Amino acid sequence: MCGIVGAVAQRNIVPILIEGLRRLEYRGYDSCGVAVHADGELKRARSVSRVAELDAQTHELAAFTGIAHTRWATHGAPTTANAHPH
Repeated sequence: MCGIVGAVAQRNIVPILIEGLRRLEYRGYDSCGVAVHADGELKRARSVSRVAELDAQTHELAAFTGIAHTRWATHGAPTTANAHPH
């Protein structure tokens, strides 16, 4: 089942988003991703692996606004290109 987490704060929200995804792992998913607004642009990290692998990709990300998502494919293959957030 898909799950979504969003955060806005005056500190780096990437760890908050990752923790939110960890708490949703029990629901099952085939891909996951994080999108943040940083330095005036959208920055993403996506994975078809576990949230722990996504966490390793996000150590360079820092932002005050963002979303994270776990996806359970109802259409399209579970690939990095299809991983949310788009």
